Amino acid sequence: MPILILVRHGESEWNERNLFTGWYDCDLTDLGRRQAAGAGPLIADAGHLPDVVHTSLQRRAINTANVLLDTIDRHWIPVRRSWRLNERHYGDLTGLDKRLANDKFGPEQVHIWRRSYDVPPPPITAANEYNPNRSAQYRRLPPDLVPLTECLKDVVARLLPYWYDGIAPDLLDGNVVLVAAHGNSLRALVKHLDGIGDAEIADLNIPVGVPLVYELTAALRPKKKLHPLARALGDLDAVKAAAEAVANQSKV
Repeated sequence: MPILILVRHGESEWNERNLFTGWYDCDLTDLGRRQAAGAGPLIADAGHLPDVVHTSLQRRAINTANVLLDTIDRHWIPVRRSWRLNERHYGDLTGLDKRLANDKFGPEQVHIWRRSYDVPPPPITAANEYNPNRSAQYRRLPPDLVPLTECLKDVVARLLPYWYDGIAPDLLDGNVVLVAAHGNSLRALVKHLDGIGDAEIADLNIPVGVPLVYELTAALRPKKKLHPLARALGDLDAVKAAAEAVANQSKV
């Protein structure tokens, strides 16, 4: 039975400062590293030691995987990385405080940009000092693949080819697969796996550092129909509280 484990990276330096991060490449905080370390024993206790790990090209996801694997002595397993697992590109919101964005654009508009399925923020400009598009990670990508902004619909479209060509083959080979990625890239994957509707996905918040375990059929569909947070390892109340914290990030 294929086993897929999803982990959202621990708190990042820009999470701590409540900034729109997207493709900007910041690292974990000390708390984020503790969250990543805490996910390891949960996975080990559940009996799902990973055989291969997939991450984005962003250090907060890479370091989450590194710390997690080190706690369960699986630092040696194969690692595959792809820009297709990156966080959603927040366009010209990148680097802006989420609460100050409410003052600048209005809470309703910010909520639409953050949670709607198909409305992206304004495209990033060359004047934005935090523009990540010039980063070394993306120099080999065709320019038309590097987004200027994204909505969740865009993330689904760029992630699914990697699901089919990168992650799915590892699962079909009988591996326990760990994916260490980001809130929106994991929401995109969960939407696909659980068949969540375009409107309903707005209400899903994936907590940081909490492993979600999917037991899959041979067709790589969930063996049981559950709410994604019901697949979380650890204390359910703590999981719900962590998800609520994500939902409250842009509230005044």
